[in-house]
Amino acid sequence: MQPVLEIYAPDGFDLWPIAAIEPFSFLPLSGDLSPAEVGTAVMRIAGCNDIDPDGDRPPRPADALSSFLHGLLTFECLFAAGGLRVTDSSTGVTFAPGCCDGLDDWRDWHQFVDDGTLLGFGHEPVSPVAERTGDTIRLTVNAEQSDSPLIELSDTELRQLLAGAERDLADFLELAADWASEHLPAHCAPVTAALARLLDLPVPAIPQAP
Repeated sequence: MQPVLEIYAPDGFDLWPIAAIEPFSFLPLSGDLSPAEVGTAVMRIAGCNDIDPDGDRPPRPADALSSFLHGLLTFECLFAAGGLRVTDSSTGVTFAPGCCDGLDDWRDWHQFVDDGTLLGFGHEPVSPVAERTGDTIRLTVNAEQSDSPLIELSDTELRQLLAGAERDLADFLELAADWASEHLPAHCAPVTAALARLLDLPVPAIPQAP
C-alpha cells in the first residue's frame, strides 16, 4: 500500500524545480523522494487548490509565487488528487485510486476497517470498491466489470498496510518541511502546516534557517 498523488504538471511551471514525471501517472509519497520529486508533489497539491478566491477568502496576491500558493494556504478543506494504491505483488493486480478519491481522504480506510461499510472510489466507467466479509477484505479494481481483477487480504494485513502508509506520509511530510525551508523560506511554516492539515498528521518541526 502506497500513498500516491496523481501528477499533472502545467506547461512552463518555473516557480521551483520539479521532476520530469509522466502526466496523469501516480507519484508514491515517502521519505525516499528526491528534492525535485518533493517539489513535484508540493506543486501538484498546491495546484489542486489553486482556485480563484470567493467572498470568504482574502484576495489573491499579485506576485506569482504567493498567488499559486494562495489556495493551499487559505482553503479550510484542502484536496489532493490521488489516494492509497494497493498492489498484490504475487499477481500484479493493482487497486488504484479512482476519480472520486483524494489523498486527503486516506483516513476513510481506517473507518472502513473498523465498521466494514462499503467504500467506493469512483463511478462509471471505472469504479474501484473496497468491501468486507467477516475478516476478509476484498478490493475490486472495477465493480462495473463482473470479471474484474481483485485483491483479497485479511483485516490484520490491511491494518498493517495502513500503518505503513501512515509512516510513508509522515516521512514525506518531514521531507517537505526540509524542502520548503530551502525552496520556500518565506512560506515554509504555513506551507508545512497546510500539508500537515491536508494529510491529517501532526506538523513536523520546522527546520531553523541557517
